[in-house]
Amino acid sequence: MPVHPIESRYGRPEVRGIFEEEYKLQKMLDVEAALARAQARVGDIPKNAADEISKKANIEYVKIQRVKEIEKEIRHDVMAMVKALTEKCGDSGKYVHLGATSNDITDTALALQLKKFLQFLFKDLEGLKKILIDLAKKHKHVVCIGRTHGQHSIPTTYGLKFAIWLCEIQRDIDRMNECKKRILVGQMTGAVGTQAALGKKGMRIQSLLMKDLGLGSVLVSNQVIQRDRHSEFLLNLALIAESLDKIATEIRNLQRTEIAEVSEGFREKQVGSSTMPHKRNPIYAERICGLSRVIKANAIASLENIPLWHERDLTNSSCERIIIPESCILIDYILNLGIDLLKNLVFNYDNIEKNLNLSQGRIMAESVMMLLVEKGMGRQEAHELMRTCAIKSYEKKIPFRDVLVKNSEVLKYVTATELDSALDPERYIGTAIQQVDLVFRNLGYIHTV
Repeated sequence: MPVHPIESRYGRPEVRGIFEEEYKLQKMLDVEAALARAQARVGDIPKNAADEISKKANIEYVKIQRVKEIEKEIRHDVMAMVKALTEKCGDSGKYVHLGATSNDITDTALALQLKKFLQFLFKDLEGLKKILIDLAKKHKHVVCIGRTHGQHSIPTTYGLKFAIWLCEIQRDIDRMNECKKRILVGQMTGAVGTQAALGKKGMRIQSLLMKDLGLGSVLVSNQVIQRDRHSEFLLNLALIAESLDKIATEIRNLQRTEIAEVSEGFREKQVGSSTMPHKRNPIYAERICGLSRVIKANAIASLENIPLWHERDLTNSSCERIIIPESCILIDYILNLGIDLLKNLVFNYDNIEKNLNLSQGRIMAESVMMLLVEKGMGRQEAHELMRTCAIKSYEKKIPFRDVLVKNSEVLKYVTATELDSALDPERYIGTAIQQVDLVFRNLGYIHTV
């Protein structure tokens, strides 16, 4: 029976499969096969032995059950794999794992797993980016209230909101692309990293092996690939998770009953509560926020894996068996939740307009202040005048315009017609539309309608 929710509730099967035992075993066998081929190329082992090892380094021959049987006896997972492969290779088996240490195999195999995972990750990120481009395009001119400190501030647009998120996702993509060259590396350096058991051709063997596997090669290392690489990768996953957390948190807030500007799509037979039939809860957004905390916590744990004793210890190993698969599976899962959430986002345009006018025009105090300054009033004087007028409007619960048109100081500088223009939210969005167009141009997407 499943224990971890990843096994039964969270995660896509195709991504979970990258971190399942048999796939991991196959990647380890791929490294053993590539090692044999490299050693044959430099003349350290016979070519026919490398061919036999390459043929048998496959889970069709090396069964996971047999590896587990051996591990139960010897209590060493990599050596169990080595013995199981050796059993299948006949006389050529004596060359299996020659000159290597365990982490040469496991760290390089992990890089192969992550290489496959990154194909899914970049596809997810590009999918999310496309949805945000479409939302920014469609809502470029939709004016809404901006909020600071949870309070109504001045007008903004939904297009600008989506463009901001879009740029953040692009930065996530850029960071992961930069990180890729540091995480997709392998090593073949032997015990403590000196390549002593590989002999004088060790550096050549490592170079050939990594070229064979399509990986980069460490410049130097000790017995393990240095864990700052893996920590950077997990920290980047945490940044992606926090970008999603940010988006989902905003949607949750905008779905509040009192705001109700946007909401998650609600399926025909969906149930919101086991006791309250009317409920429509933002379950996708809440799940994204909750699982992002796990990914962030795992990134913090990865920092603890960087300082290992001397040339290596095993404190990182047990930790990484959990945090790397878990973070990868969960980030893929919440990215796809985010795509679904944004693709099916429901807009309540009536409430967007209602909320824009909820403060009876007080949100336009800055706009009127700037008009007064333009007409000759000092900035500080105009600010104080608008502050007192806004307080009067709030306390007496009367429209801001009514207060302004009865104020002699205001009317010394502006006419009622000019006030009406300054009090129109649609006229006070600055360069919001142009900024969205600028984002599109910088991302190579042209839309200036």
